[in-house]
Parts: sequence; C-alpha cells; structure tokens
Amino acid sequence: MIKKVVVITDTSCFIILDKINALHLLPFLFSKVITTPEIADEYGKELPDWVIVQHVQDLDLQTQIKEIVDPGEASAIALAAEIKCDYLLTDDRAARKLAEQRGIMVKGSAGVLLYAKQQKAIPLIRPYLDCIQQTNFRISQITY
Repeated sequence: MIKKVVVITDTSCFIILDKINALHLLPFLFSKVITTPEIADEYGKELPDWVIVQHVQDLDLQTQIKEIVDPGEASAIALAAEIKCDYLLTDDRAARKLAEQRGIMVKGSAGVLLYAKQQKAIPLIRPYLDCIQQTNFRISQITY
C-alpha cells in the first residue's frame, strides 16, 4: 500500500482487473477498497476478503441515480456521495459523468493501471493494456 487512499469500486473494474490478473493491485494501491452489495452480486464471484461491502444509507438518492445508470453504478455513486472516498472506480461513461458532476473524483481501470505504474507497483502498463484488448472490454485508441 502506497498511502491512505480510499476507493469505492464498481463492477467493471473488478471484472476487467480480474480478467487481466491484476485484481491484486487494488489492496496494494489503496488502503480501503469498498463496494456495495449490488456490485458484489453483479460481480458474480466471491469478492476477496480485503473488499469491504457497505450498504448505501440514502436509498432515495440511490433510486434517483438508478434512473440514469444501472443499479450497481447507482449504488456506487450514492455510496461515494455518502462517505469520504478519494476515487470512484468505474469504466462506465455515464456513471463517470454523473459522479464527476457530483464532485466525485473518478478513475477507470486504465487509470488504476497508470496509478500502479506511477507508484512502481508494476513496471509497465502496456502488457496489461494488451491483455485488456484481448477481452470484450474496449479501451479507446487515445487511452491505449
């Protein structure tokens, strides 16, 4: 762990980092990795024991957000609005935009890999990006 950085993560980051064998970077880079029960269900696998699963308290806010993005993303954004976190980890464009409009800092999976490189947790980003390109997940050519 580099420094005390708290993140709330959406399903997409769990899935893509798991697919490229980089899920282990999250507890190394971040002091707390938090998610919601909705995201845990969407992920479809048992989450590692270092992931904290926390319920959203403001269900009205979560319901409002659910009109714009899917239930998992809505729960992540609502939780990020409730508790102090440094970043919301999501790759969904609509969720990113909505979170940023609410003043929530956002990183995507590629941003996590860049941060890992900056923190010297990985020597190179390119091999991970190449692995992502081999999945059904798409990264823009500009990001790549």
